[in-house]
Amino acid sequence: MAQKARLSYDDYTVGWICALPLEMAAAAAMLDVLHEELPAQPNDHNTYIFGQIGLHNVVITCLPSREYGIASAATVATQLKSSFYAIRFGLMVGIGGGIPNETNDVRLGDIVVSSPTGIYGGVVQYDYGKAYPGHFEHTGTLDRPPRTLLSALAKLQASHEVQGSKVCHSVTEMFRRNPFMESGYARPQSSDYLFLSDYIHRSRASSCIHCDLSRSVKRPKRISNEPVIHYGLIASGNRVIKDSCLRDQLGRKFGAICVEMEAAGLMNTFPCLVIRGICDYADTHKNKSWQRYAAAVAAAYTRELLQVTSVTSSGIPRHESNSNYTPSHDLHMRKSILHSTCMSFTGVLGSRHSSFRA
Repeated sequence: MAQKARLSYDDYTVGWICALPLEMAAAAAMLDVLHEELPAQPNDHNTYIFGQIGLHNVVITCLPSREYGIASAATVATQLKSSFYAIRFGLMVGIGGGIPNETNDVRLGDIVVSSPTGIYGGVVQYDYGKAYPGHFEHTGTLDRPPRTLLSALAKLQASHEVQGSKVCHSVTEMFRRNPFMESGYARPQSSDYLFLSDYIHRSRASSCIHCDLSRSVKRPKRISNEPVIHYGLIASGNRVIKDSCLRDQLGRKFGAICVEMEAAGLMNTFPCLVIRGICDYADTHKNKSWQRYAAAVAAAYTRELLQVTSVTSSGIPRHESNSNYTPSHDLHMRKSILHSTCMSFTGVLGSRHSSFRA
């Protein structure tokens, strides 16, 4: 493990934004080195976790508790940029709803990465446009991810063609370093069912134990439980979608393969890539059982991406080393800060039943 350094605000070049505490916990657990906190900057209400992945100094932040959507994400990004002048690019990482279609067999636990598609830069704000009597006209496009990240995507895709992804390895390593997380973030035992669009969830229970499995879509069995990585368009808007008809409409109209709530607030002002672990199918059968695992695989993919992303010519800055550093001290600090961070978010790691986005 790399030797700890004493850093400043100007040393951080990657901004990693999450929407939920469970996503922030997964992000923090992927750091190679956890840095000491820095004093808060005036007029910046974000809270941060500081660390390093590969040769990148990374700052992680999360939307305020119970705040979701485009406007909140934009505010967080604006304050982050005001404090960290050296940020080269951003990453919006967390969970999202899958939009399966005949071409993209998106399933629970898979990963969707925003990628330019047609006239769209990787993210489309589906609820932005003009309302007319009887119809809605979508307008506008959002910026593409930074070229540096698109180049890294190409390199990582090529690597995966030869030797596969390291996502599962990174998740396993996360559990080794943070055993407490395994009970919440491991791949769920619950089955992955995609129900027909006209079949509504009737049970009062959030699980589909009482649902009619004959109304599920017949899909070929996968030979592996490893997440499949999909590259394509992500639909973003201010609504929590639990409507399979609207989900399918977004797929047909835009070609989107994932839907979420924050990315549209970032793309034009905070150049970034969006990475989502699929936790549901944005229908009435939506529940929370896959959220933590989906957050973990999204964070693991992001870690792998940063390891192949170019750094500035100066690389990691030289700083005064911590003379008291030892590997065991670093591991102790990692666990201490990660534990205190998670506990401050109402015990997110301790309960599988925390009430996040319904």
